[in-house]
Amino acid sequence: MRNIKLTIEYDGKDYNGWQKQPNKLNIQGEIERAIQTVTGKEVELIGSGRTDAGVHAVAQVANFKIDSDFPIEKMAIAINSQLKGSIRVQKAEEVEENFHSRYNCHKKTYQYVIDNSEQGTALYRNHTYHVPQPLNLSAMQQAVNYLIGEHDFSSFKSSGTSSKSSVRTIYDAKILKEGEKVAIVLTGNGFLYNMVRIIAGTLVEIGKGEKTPEEMKQILEAKDRSLAGKTLPSQALFLMNVSY
Repeated sequence: MRNIKLTIEYDGKDYNGWQKQPNKLNIQGEIERAIQTVTGKEVELIGSGRTDAGVHAVAQVANFKIDSDFPIEKMAIAINSQLKGSIRVQKAEEVEENFHSRYNCHKKTYQYVIDNSEQGTALYRNHTYHVPQPLNLSAMQQAVNYLIGEHDFSSFKSSGTSSKSSVRTIYDAKILKEGEKVAIVLTGNGFLYNMVRIIAGTLVEIGKGEKTPEEMKQILEAKDRSLAGKTLPSQALFLMNVSY
């Protein structure tokens, strides 16, 4: 039995998230179908984590066990031949038997992209969230610094969270600007349901001057979802990297 690790890029716009579910188009199910078509074997694809409907990935990681001698050097191109252009396996590699894409993951980096132009963008509207008002980036950076470290992030999780614990560790948090795009980049050991999108919503309010940077600390310590900003839309969220 071989253990195959895939690095996957996808545009989540037309998909109901990563997780396989009946009668709904999803990333996991599409890749499993493609693998079965090219190898003749039914497999279970294990992702590093679930991404929600509309969320994109630059480098999602997944693995599957298979009893097949299909050449590893041809696997990525073969799987891609059976997929829509919105999903690409960038790399396929054989790994040790005990590698598990979810349990062995040490940290993940997510990026939320804001289009801060006055009029918005037609071309990138499905990959950004439009905020026409000027944003105070230094205030946003000051605020996001309060999130670094191990904390209970109950204020930044949606009610549908299945996780038993709300404690997570944020290793790095940055506000980056390139042209008229502003990126909120968070690296942590894990993220709660909608956590990045709620943090982004809170940071936008701080950037607009509706909240102060210091309020981020108060919101975090309160463990009260009602104090944080709104959950921003999914189309501007990208899973950038998974580290092992």
